[in-house]
Amino acid sequence: MISRRTIRIKVLQILYAYYSLPDKTLSNAEKELKFSLNKAFDLYHYLLALVIELADYAQHRIDTNKAKLVPQYEDLHPNTRFVDNRIIHLLRTNRRLQAYLKQSKPSWVNHPELIKDLFAFLSETDFFKEYMSASSVTFADDRKLVEKIFQQIILISEDLYLMLEEESIYWNDDLDLVVAMILKTLKFFTNQSDEYQPLMAMFKDADDEQFSKDLLRKAVINHDELRQLIENYASNWDLERIAFMDILIMQLALTEFLYFPSIPTKVSLNEYIELSKYYSTDKSRNFVNGILDKALKEMKQDGKVKKTGRGLIGELE
Repeated sequence: MISRRTIRIKVLQILYAYYSLPDKTLSNAEKELKFSLNKAFDLYHYLLALVIELADYAQHRIDTNKAKLVPQYEDLHPNTRFVDNRIIHLLRTNRRLQAYLKQSKPSWVNHPELIKDLFAFLSETDFFKEYMSASSVTFADDRKLVEKIFQQIILISEDLYLMLEEESIYWNDDLDLVVAMILKTLKFFTNQSDEYQPLMAMFKDADDEQFSKDLLRKAVINHDELRQLIENYASNWDLERIAFMDILIMQLALTEFLYFPSIPTKVSLNEYIELSKYYSTDKSRNFVNGILDKALKEMKQDGKVKKTGRGLIGELE
C-alpha cells in the first residue's frame, strides 16, 4: 500500500509544482496528485513483473543452449532452480497481478538489453551463485533470493533508474518506496499461497485515501494563514531568503497541526523533519525543526491545536 510518508512526499512535490506554475488551479493540482499516486501503484506492479521477466530470460537462455547444433552436457542438463523459483511462480500465476498488467499494459518487451544486463549482473553475485549451487532450497530460500534481487539488483541498478526516469517523471523518487512495498508483499507469501494470494491495495484504508485528498487541498486553501504563521514564527528570518522547499515543508506540517485532529503532532513533526533531510538543503533539518517546534508550542498555548482520538497520543508528554 502507498504509505502516508509517500503521500506526504507526493503532496510536497505537487505543491512545489503548483506554486511554480503561472496558470495554476487547485483542480489541476488534485488531478496531478491522483495521477502521481496511481503511477506509483503502476510501478509496484511493473517491478513485480520484472522479476518474472528475468526468469523468462533465464528460461530463454536454457532453451537456446539446448537447441545448439552440438550442445554440451551442461546445455542438456541445465540448472533450472531460478526459473522454478516458487515465489516467481506465484507471481507469474497471480490473478490480481496479471489482471493489473493486462489492464494497464506495462511491459518490459521494449527493454531486452536491460533485462539481459540485469540478469548478467545477477548471475555474478555471490548470493545467486550460492542459491544455484546449494544441495537443496526451501520456500524461504526462494523468497530470500527474490528479496535480494530487489534489494541488491533492482534497487541499485543505474541503468534501471535511468530507464524508469525516461518512462515517467513521476517515478524519479519512487523506486525506494515501491521496493519497500514489494518486500512487505513478499513476506505474506507462503507454501499455502495460490493464484489468489492478495497483493497490496493502493491505500491501507479509506482514511489514508481521504488523507491524500485533504492534505493538498487544505494546504492550498489555507495558504495565506499558513504563510502568515510561518512568517510570524520565523520572525528573525527574511521569508524571501528561506529555501522555498523549507517553506512548503513547514506549510504542510502546520496544515497537519491545525486541520488534521486525528494525527498526533509528534508524528507530523517527525515526518516533515525527515522530509527536510532529503528534499531541501543540508541545514534545513535543524532550521525546520526549530521553527516548527516553536510554532507548535505557541499554537498549543493559544489553543489553536486541537487533537482528538488518536491525535491525542503523546500530547500529555
